[in-house]
Amino acid sequence: MREFQSLKFIALFKGLFKKFGVDYEIMMLILRIKLTMDERRVPTVFNEMGKKKEGNQFLKSLWIYGLYSLLLLPFLFLGDNYIFGMSVQFGIILFILMTSMISDFSSVLLDVRDKNVLQTKPVDKKTITAAKTIHILIYMSFIAGAFVALPFIVGIFRHGIVFSLIFLVEIVLTMLLVVVFTSLLYLFVLRYFDGERLKDIINYVQIVLSLGLVIGYQVLIQAFDIANFNIEYVFSPWHFLIPPIWYGAPFEMILNGNTAWYMIAFTGLAVLMPILAILIYSRLMPSFERNLEKLLSDTKARKPSRSLLDGLWAKLLCRTKEERVFFRFSALMLKKEREFKLKVFPNVGLALVFPILFIFNELRIRSLADISEGNMYLFIYFCNILIPGTIFMLQFAGSYKGGWIFKAAPIARETAAYSAALKVFLSKLYLPIFLVLSIVYVGIFSARILPDLAAVLAGAILQSLITYRVMKDVEFPFTRSFEFSQDQGTARNLSLTLIIGAFVLVHFLARSFDYGIYVYLVLLVVAIFVVWRKTFPENAEVEDGKPASKTEAGM
Repeated sequence: MREFQSLKFIALFKGLFKKFGVDYEIMMLILRIKLTMDERRVPTVFNEMGKKKEGNQFLKSLWIYGLYSLLLLPFLFLGDNYIFGMSVQFGIILFILMTSMISDFSSVLLDVRDKNVLQTKPVDKKTITAAKTIHILIYMSFIAGAFVALPFIVGIFRHGIVFSLIFLVEIVLTMLLVVVFTSLLYLFVLRYFDGERLKDIINYVQIVLSLGLVIGYQVLIQAFDIANFNIEYVFSPWHFLIPPIWYGAPFEMILNGNTAWYMIAFTGLAVLMPILAILIYSRLMPSFERNLEKLLSDTKARKPSRSLLDGLWAKLLCRTKEERVFFRFSALMLKKEREFKLKVFPNVGLALVFPILFIFNELRIRSLADISEGNMYLFIYFCNILIPGTIFMLQFAGSYKGGWIFKAAPIARETAAYSAALKVFLSKLYLPIFLVLSIVYVGIFSARILPDLAAVLAGAILQSLITYRVMKDVEFPFTRSFEFSQDQGTARNLSLTLIIGAFVLVHFLARSFDYGIYVYLVLLVVAIFVVWRKTFPENAEVEDGKPASKTEAGM
């Protein structure tokens, strides 16, 4: 078992761990084993592709964070307005670190698989939790390092060494705050809930945190008065609730000599809050590990339930009993698959929030009456951002190993499985979001935009079909593991998101002609009919309730 450089660095804090009551030697042994297992794990996706990739694939994927770091560079060239530039920068950094913590490392923090091994050994709960936390911090430090390396180097040349030293210290404090805050939040949930309800609550907390980050970023921008590119900060007491401003204040105080009392208070919060959180967490570590055992129990046996609404949608949208069965199955998977909801529901929330945020931001410079006369209703197209990612995720499931049943079952038309899954996505995820936004937009822009809304809905259905045709890698939905879903599809997701721009452009051009929107709507409906029949051909004549044999179905 080789030595890891990250563990050599952690060894420098040996005395600190012992002071907190952690068994240092046992913790280091656990970490060494976990890091070794991380390197030896080969993603199943590479096996499926006929390729074998050795080493830690996480470390090989860090380049994408380096690419994202280009977003930070413009804020380094705003002159000496540190409170704005660095607050926005740390808002982005907090967003990246928190989303990584929620989506990639919550499963590590809440992992109970090693309990059967560790609980039979003389290892106290505080040491186990400390090992988990350090394990996460190691990988979070890799993410943070990849994300801020380029801004750090540019900052040295642009603002000097003092700037970069403050930047480095605050990155460490931010990383500690993210990990410990998330852990304390999970501890609170673990303490007051148990069984299956606990698992659902944790899932919803993760989703709400993801949405809160986006909304919080908008709140951060509202803290500054931006007019004619003149950015001015005006203090308000509610700014104490915005952590990115805490981390922008030390730059303003030290480099610009702004010693206003609120700048000193913000700086104090930036330093003290992570330290205070660590002290609280260290005392609650045994309680966290003890309550974590609730995830192993199911205190309430749930009775299988049938949704009347799902049954109604199945009858309205599906032509055959076989497709109705797949529809109810897909609807149940979307309802029960916690990891699917964690991956997809934040995007659903963003699709709901973004079109409203754009109107809200415009209200800062224009009246609602002025907005209602324009064509800002086209911002409703932003709700279509959930289409590529969600359709891509339809192929994954936590219980993917049960996918063999598709091959064993007497299925007359295999394409019915994915056509039903797409119908479930459109009816249960996309349509509710679209209807809510439509009500809001009609209230703002009046009923004159109803034909436009119909065109947006038809465009979303066509975009879903195009996305499926580009992304289709498997015959049946929910038959692949989530574990390595992020290793695939990133480029395709991005390119398919850009398709939304094409729909907006055509829609805008259609509005420039008399009755053009109606012609565009008819063309969309015809395209949907043609593409749907081509994508999901009825290559088997199936009587209702009497599936043809696989030979007859061309299988």
